[in-house]
This record gives sequence, C-alpha cells and structure tokens, in this order.
Amino acid sequence: MPITPDAMLTWLRKVLGADPGCPKLSMEQYLEVIPRIDCLGKLPAGTPVLIRGDVDAKPGKTVGEGDIRLRSMKETLQFCRDKGWKTIVFGHIGRDPEKSLDKVAARLGEILGCKVPLIDDWYDPAANAVTDAAAKIVAEMPLGGVVVLQNTRKYDIERVLWKAKPDDLPKLADKLAKFANEMTAKIAKVYIHEAFSAGSLDSSSMVVPAAMEMVAVGKYEAEQFTGPLADCLGAQMVIFSGLKIDKLDDLQAMIDRGKIRTVLTAGSLAMALKKAALELDGKPFDLGLSEDPGHKDKPYYIPPQRIDQAKKMVSEGRAKGIAFVMPVDFVLQDGQVSETVGPGNQQFDVGPASSMLYEKTVGEFIAKHQNDKPPAVVFHNGVFGMFEDPRFEEGTRKFVAQLKRMKDAGVKIYVGGGEGGTALEKYGQPDWVTYCFTAGGTVLNALGSEPVPYLISLKLAAEAMGPKPHA
Repeated sequence: MPITPDAMLTWLRKVLGADPGCPKLSMEQYLEVIPRIDCLGKLPAGTPVLIRGDVDAKPGKTVGEGDIRLRSMKETLQFCRDKGWKTIVFGHIGRDPEKSLDKVAARLGEILGCKVPLIDDWYDPAANAVTDAAAKIVAEMPLGGVVVLQNTRKYDIERVLWKAKPDDLPKLADKLAKFANEMTAKIAKVYIHEAFSAGSLDSSSMVVPAAMEMVAVGKYEAEQFTGPLADCLGAQMVIFSGLKIDKLDDLQAMIDRGKIRTVLTAGSLAMALKKAALELDGKPFDLGLSEDPGHKDKPYYIPPQRIDQAKKMVSEGRAKGIAFVMPVDFVLQDGQVSETVGPGNQQFDVGPASSMLYEKTVGEFIAKHQNDKPPAVVFHNGVFGMFEDPRFEEGTRKFVAQLKRMKDAGVKIYVGGGEGGTALEKYGQPDWVTYCFTAGGTVLNALGSEPVPYLISLKLAAEAMGPKPHA
C-alpha cells in the first residue's frame, strides 16, 4: 500500500522516538503484535517476498567459516523456497559503501544448494527509484528462486536516518516515502525481517516496511527473542563490562525488572560504579584520565553526570539487597598493578586480586543457585580490559573459565555476543556457555533501556495490516 509523505513523516517520528505520544513498550509487547513467517503460509507460489537479511558476514573458504549469520537465515529462506515464492534478500555489509555482497550471495547459494545471483545496480539514486533492470530480474525469477540485492549502504538513502534529528524529518519524508513505494511497486509487497543483528537506523529496516502490505519476522529472529532473550530477562546475575559508559542505562533497565541480585562489573562501567560506591561511603577515588575534562572527546571519558547516575543506582540497589561487585585492583597503562588509578593514569585491565574476588563471587553464586529449578540464569556482556593486547588480557581470560564453572554447575550462561563472544572463542569453547548471541547491540537494546529499532517499525507495519495480522 503506497504511503504518502505526510504518513511517512508520522511514521518517522514514531520510529525515531520523536513522537511523545508513543508509549514505552517492553520487548514482549512489540512481539505480541508482529506476525511470524508461518502467518504468511497461504501466499501463492510466485509471490515476491523481500527479506531483510543478516548478510553482514565474511564467509571463509567453506560453509561454517565466518557465515553464522547467513546460516541463521537458512530455515526462513528454505521455507520461502518450499512455498515457491520469489525471495529477494537485501541488507548491508560493514559501513563501507564500496563493499560487495558477491561472496555472501555465493555462500547463500552453497548453504541452500541453489544458484543465488547478485543484482548489482538495483537502485538509481538520481531518480530515487528501483531500476527497471532490477524489477525485470525479479519479475522473471523462477518459482522458489533466490536473489540478493547489492549492499544497501552503497546508496545514501540507506543511511539518511543515522544522524537525523526531529527537525530533519519533514525534509526527508517525501524522499523516503518514494523509496518505500518503489520497493513495494517493483520488488515485493511482502516483507520478512530476518536480520537479528541489524540494530542500526537503516532505511531497509526502518522505512521500507511502511509501504508493505504484509510483514513478519523470520524463524531465527523469532526464536532469538522468544527463547534465549526471554530467558535473559529473568537473569539473577549480570556480568557487565566494557568501554561504553552509556551501558549504565542498559544496566539500570535490567535492574529495574527486579530479578537481578548480583552485578559483577569491570571496564568503564565499573569505574563509574566504583567511584560512586566509595563516595557514598565517604571515600575519594580518582579515575585518572577517565574523568579528566581534557579527555572529553575520548570514548573512555566518564562525565560527572554519569557518576551521579551510578550513585543513585548503587544507593537504590543496596537498599534492595543487590550486591555490586567491582574491581579492587587495576592494571595501568604501563603494566603496573595498583589498587588506585590516580591523576594521569588509565586502567586497561582488572588486576589479580579482582580476578580472585570474581572467582569467590562466582563460587558463592553457585553454592546458592546450583540446585535452582528452573536453573538460575546469568547474562554476561563485554570484556574486562583491552584484551586484544596480551599485556591486558589476563582479567578477561581468567573470567572466561568462570563461565564454564557456572555452566558445569547447572547455571544457564548467556553471552551477549560482540567482544564477549570473541573472548569466548579466543579463551574457551562454545559449550562452556548455554548460548552465545550473534548480535551484541540488538541484545543490549532488547534487555536494556531502548527498544530494538526494527521492532518499532515492524509493529507499526503489522498494525496497518488490520486487527488480526497473525491470522
């Protein structure tokens, strides 16, 4: 169904959080509205279906190398092929507009056991239109055929919402409405989102569904949200670390659910909580370069308002009986281990005494929860230091072994992908944990303070389908 520029403007304000009238919903509330792929099962053979795919992958020499995201799409793509639909997969690879999905298309062909052509120049930026050549290829596709559209980020239209402010939206609405309508008129009127990790404000996820007649989530994506992620909502312990201080917002949202009893921290997150806890106890703590105003432009800088936020979190958490476990020593930039940081210094890892404290905390958690029915749940996100450098990897390496220790004791261990997943791969084995997600950012959105962007878009599109989109 074509969308007008005015309707697109309303849509954009909602998906970008610029409409104050939109209620704040939980992950479960979004999923209640969005249909699953099975709901499309009665579409006739030959129906073109546009798949927003998780194609941001670097396939290795053989199937199983560097293509976990592509393999996660197999069940959905095979479902489409079995129905005789014409399946058009699109999405991005990296942030470089020049990157190509040629190897991705070839690997999808290997995974599915069929030829998967790549349509290169499928969009004309000057005309803001899908090319006639691409439309012709889609129209002539065989029943059950699969094609891939070239890297969506090749085109500026895919990226216009990345830095858009509310005041920019009126200028974008007409252009984005035409883009969405072109995709519907020339490619497909049915849209399936099967890109679990695609958490950016890409037009392929945020805008294209606005003009679709039918939308749904793919099989893998639905399983992630209703299975492992739903389990993580009930975690009794979180291990939270990393460089980004805005993770404090996500941690607060997790604590607010009322399940978490232990928060084990490292990285910049721990630095803010450490300073906050000590100041609440009347003791000073200097974060060194992390609180130096001269470093405001650095990713490790922790502004004063974040310390205030951490104080509130610790104070309220203590009143609720939540234990905050923070490092007691640090590996500084010169490799020295110190119980303090201090002016001019920066911490790059937790020290050996901190690792011992974490080991003790894990032991106490196991003793308390190893016989829980259903099993206790632990969510782990991030790494403990600059683990890419051998001088600062010890804290992370030692703690990966603690994940196995808890799993062996019957505790469910979920790793939030990203650097945590990389550390597990480097220092452990996949079976040391219950599950490792393939999308760190999406997982934090789902568990944290902000909704997953594409769920907002899919919900709006599903509501436009009528009162019973699941039928």
